[in-house]
Amino acid sequence: MRIDGRTPDEPRKVKIETDFVRTADGSCLIATGNTRVICTASVEDTVPPFLKGKGQGWVTAEYAMLPASTGVRKKRDGVKKDGRSVEIQRLIGRALRQAVDMELLGERTITLDCDVLEADGGTRTASITGAMVALTCAVDKLVAEGKLTMSPIRHQVAAISCGVVNDTPCLDLCYEEDSHAQVDMNLVMNEHGEFIELQGTGEGRAFTKEELDTLMTYGEKGIRALMKAQRRALGDRVRHIDPKPPLVVASGNEHKLKELRDIFKDYYTVISMYTAGFHGEIEETGETFAENAVIKAEKVCEATGLPTLADDSGLAVDELDGEPGVYSARYAGVHGDDKANNALLLRRMKGKFPRTAAFHCALALKIPGEEPKVVEGVCPGLLLEEERGEGGFGYDPLFLYEPLNKTFAEMTEEEKNAVSHRARACEKMLEVMKESAK
Repeated sequence: MRIDGRTPDEPRKVKIETDFVRTADGSCLIATGNTRVICTASVEDTVPPFLKGKGQGWVTAEYAMLPASTGVRKKRDGVKKDGRSVEIQRLIGRALRQAVDMELLGERTITLDCDVLEADGGTRTASITGAMVALTCAVDKLVAEGKLTMSPIRHQVAAISCGVVNDTPCLDLCYEEDSHAQVDMNLVMNEHGEFIELQGTGEGRAFTKEELDTLMTYGEKGIRALMKAQRRALGDRVRHIDPKPPLVVASGNEHKLKELRDIFKDYYTVISMYTAGFHGEIEETGETFAENAVIKAEKVCEATGLPTLADDSGLAVDELDGEPGVYSARYAGVHGDDKANNALLLRRMKGKFPRTAAFHCALALKIPGEEPKVVEGVCPGLLLEEERGEGGFGYDPLFLYEPLNKTFAEMTEEEKNAVSHRARACEKMLEVMKESAK
């Protein structure tokens, strides 16, 4: 057992808190044991002189230990940093540049600042691991603001220390272990288990190949655990790491986009037409859901040059001869006024039976140079006489799905995405996409 009770291959507990600095483009506080580092990412729309005009970006880093980060006050770095800080910040920059496609980043610089609040060993490796999280948060902001269409992050990166202490290979050394370690090593790896940097020094004695193999095995195990912690901390933002191919959705409706992201997340990076740079008007002149879906897909695909998925959907009530149909979103006259649309539908259905209805969805996929592909999905149900549920959007609170005895507004996202008209159409579209890819 080690001085803190861990086994030789056991890393320290790690905690990552994202968005720790609200004024930064991306940030986190990472704690590995008693080592704590604030990592921030700042974005500038410029690049170093040697990259100007080359159409690519740059990732760099700065590192500093705050005066009270060690037991004895450390003097602040002046204009000229101490050699250790320079070495570490260069390491952080090298490591994180391996994660980014600089051409996709465009002519902008992301600076990663790593400031050590408390040092108890492994500050450089904690900085790399935390900087990866801050970088991803900054990219999420760039995508959300429409400054990037696609995430440029191609790899996940994390780092950990290890060494030989009292002739025993150990993982993730605390300061007391590190200060008298016979062998000191730092590993930086990506998600494929490939090495980005391997720093190993026999400080007290030489080390054997067997010890090296053990340290590398421990290190990879520790980095896998750190990557899980990174992904947990990032939550939905983890989609920006090695993203799937882009698929533009001809819509700015966040509810619809979220549903489609949930359904296609294993295959594509779903982005809105606004993120892809399309802000024009689309006149829906079709008489059917399928016709309107094709109109939207072709318009956005032509403007962006990217594969585009367009959905046109709505509610058809049997007693109203299919109304509101293609006018579902603007039934009461104003597009997207759910409250007015629902109220008008209830007035027109007052006293009418049966109250059978169905949600319809037409999906059109337009790939540059190819004819549009169209599929449709239908979900039957009943129209209630009053709203039930707080979730969903549109006519969801009025639409009862009988097998579950719930309205769409009462369902969880998982329940709705398993049975909805859009889910059924997406299932068919996935098969079309797989066929096209053969």
